[in-house]
Amino acid sequence: MLGLLVLLLISWGLLYLFEEKNLNALGLIPSKDRLLQFGLGLIILVLSCLILIGIETAVQSVQWESTEFDFKTFVQALYYHWRSALTEDLVFRGALLYILLTRLGSQWALWISAVCFGVYHVFSYGILEDRWILIAYVIVITGLTGYVWAYAFSKTRSMYLGLGFHMGYNLLMACFYEAQPYGELLFSEVSKQELLDPLASFYSIFRGLVPTVLTLISLRLLFWIGLFTPTKIRDPSYEFDE
Repeated sequence: MLGLLVLLLISWGLLYLFEEKNLNALGLIPSKDRLLQFGLGLIILVLSCLILIGIETAVQSVQWESTEFDFKTFVQALYYHWRSALTEDLVFRGALLYILLTRLGSQWALWISAVCFGVYHVFSYGILEDRWILIAYVIVITGLTGYVWAYAFSKTRSMYLGLGFHMGYNLLMACFYEAQPYGELLFSEVSKQELLDPLASFYSIFRGLVPTVLTLISLRLLFWIGLFTPTKIRDPSYEFDE
């Protein structure tokens, strides 16, 4: 929690220094609409990942077995993924993104945030010395994910929707796959049929893109039906309403 408090303090300092704003600029104060955004973001990513797991089960004939459910461990995992998702979102889709949006406009800001998010995962996955193809793959896949989540912030002017996306993905994947410190919370993979190249390479790209593409489609649909009214951070060419 100390790390989060430090990040919040740094975020407040950056916002005040560059924009004369406080943390309200990030939409952190809970409200009915923001909690709805978080809930929908969580549901969208859980469903997207379940679709991905269903496809993988069919394509690779995956055999699953249920693991012994431990309520205490699940709650600990829930807290862990909330804390880790919020930490990363404060860094990549918080004050710095807000400042970039106001100074550079949405296109530059979203892509800068996306590239930084992708490069960060090269270090967090510990693959800095791996093949450049794997490094490029991680940067592109996680970068595109970061772009969509940053896009959600730029349109809602709140971190809640993106936080729901982030937490939903991390938690659901931890329910099925190995992860540290919490993994295979509900199911574990017993066996699967390995794919051969070039099919394996194409499928790996497809697998990495599915949640992001489904998230983007869902996000555009939410705005299209008017469930959320899109708002824009101030672009250099105009002022935004407070």
